[in-house]
Amino acid sequence: MSRTEIKSMLEWKDIDWKTAEKNVFKLQKRIYNASKSGNVRLARKLQKLLVKSWSARLIAVRRVTQDNKGKNTTGVDGKKSLHPSERLKLAQKLKLSHKSTPTKRVWIPKPGRKEQRPLGIPTIEERAKQALLKQALEPEWEAKFEPNSYGFRPGRSTHDAISAIRKCIQFKPKFVLDADISQCFDKIDHNKLLEKIDTFPNFRRQIKAWLKSGVINDDFLENTEAGTPQGGVISPLLANIALHGMEKILEEHFPGRKDGSIRNCERIYGERVSVPRLIRYADDFVVINEKLAVVEECTEIIKTWLGDLGLELKPSKTRIVHTLERHQGQEPGFNFLGCNIRQYKEGKHTSKKIKSRFGEKLKPYSIIVKPSKESIKNHYDKIAAVVHKHRANSQEVLIKELTPIIRGWCNYYAYHNSKEAFNELDYLIYKRLWRWACRRSRMKKTAGWIAQRYWLTIGNTKWNFAYKSKEGIIKLPHYRETQASKTYVKVKGDASPYNGDDNYWSKRLGDKYKTSDSQKARIIKRQAGKCTECGLTFKTGDIALRASQIGEPSDWRRT
Repeated sequence: MSRTEIKSMLEWKDIDWKTAEKNVFKLQKRIYNASKSGNVRLARKLQKLLVKSWSARLIAVRRVTQDNKGKNTTGVDGKKSLHPSERLKLAQKLKLSHKSTPTKRVWIPKPGRKEQRPLGIPTIEERAKQALLKQALEPEWEAKFEPNSYGFRPGRSTHDAISAIRKCIQFKPKFVLDADISQCFDKIDHNKLLEKIDTFPNFRRQIKAWLKSGVINDDFLENTEAGTPQGGVISPLLANIALHGMEKILEEHFPGRKDGSIRNCERIYGERVSVPRLIRYADDFVVINEKLAVVEECTEIIKTWLGDLGLELKPSKTRIVHTLERHQGQEPGFNFLGCNIRQYKEGKHTSKKIKSRFGEKLKPYSIIVKPSKESIKNHYDKIAAVVHKHRANSQEVLIKELTPIIRGWCNYYAYHNSKEAFNELDYLIYKRLWRWACRRSRMKKTAGWIAQRYWLTIGNTKWNFAYKSKEGIIKLPHYRETQASKTYVKVKGDASPYNGDDNYWSKRLGDKYKTSDSQKARIIKRQAGKCTECGLTFKTGDIALRASQIGEPSDWRRT
């Protein structure tokens, strides 16, 4: 019996995903190592092998039809989902070409703004092709990407980027270029991007087809002459490739010495000056240095470098600030990835000792990273909108809707100085829920009756928005219940899940390095880091589903 006949008889539920994942990951690690060692010929050979493999095609289809959060979004063909038999047929015929169907224009609101962001949604088949090519292209570029690039990369997060900033400003106050690239995803020059990717013809033709596919907007086809369509599986990777090299260009202009200072800095600036540091998360970045002249020079260098890609800095959102003092009328500190980062002066008796290569000394300031005012407002507005939406629904429905929103926000800011924000939000949400309860009671009940009806005392904690059910008391979590200022250990400089150091990555996932949800980490550790269904080891970026949510034992499964 031929392989084709075996594949045609196979059913989706019978696929051995453990073997498929192992086959693909093994090839990806070989591609990474070949790229890291500069063996381009071997890397290309392995990439061709991967995109043709049956395992990679199956996983690509599963990624876009089952795993991806946007799996039920329709493209121009109107298809929202695929039957298991259709998934198998798609995997069998899936291959790269030089053609692509147009994307579908969808507008989504920007958080906290009246502006809208355009998304280009490809069809399911095009998304599967992109997922297939991404499996081959990502390991090659993970071996090349700069250490301080953190956005949309496996094993890296916003917390790593913020930790890198903390490390840059831990010894002295510094100036910061707080910059914003104007319409980054929409204006990237296609030719410059394809030139930078520098891959073999088959991959190049397919990527070019996606870039030039056009977009259907209100039943009209619009040509795409620049940019990468936001909404595609491979778009974040392409944007990262386009912006790769920003760190390198600064290193070339400011060559460093072994002690971390700029070469010949005493002659140029009259004193010892450290090399500027650039930390980037996708299209958001900052440049940090103690010398204003260096930061200003970096600004001009980056403007010129971005201009070659067809990009530019947005003047209204690009500024130079200081981490400790007011600068040119602007408050100290800056906002980055939803956090406000700044230094605060300490008194003589509250200063802490720090150790550096130059010895031990008192640090006359503290670094505070807390939720930005804009982030708090956006989160509160989201909560208020949910409460308003469910103004006629039961308390049970409202708690079910609000709980994941509150827990998600708390989990994100648990690694920062968020205690004050947590207390503020507890009070604001209480006031909003009190108004909801008064409306439910049609203002005919006393305050005491409303409090007893919707708020319960649990243990020593009063004023819990909760209700009693057959399973026990179901309550809305308080923000203050989340431990703030938790320890987070930044990822190693150029570490990647494809580098073969499975011990390091399993420890990060198992929370030895304090990088994930503690409850989830404990259960995964109990399972020896493996999925209870397929037996495969969890990797960073996997979506884990708690089986108890579907009425099964309390374990975690890959989805």
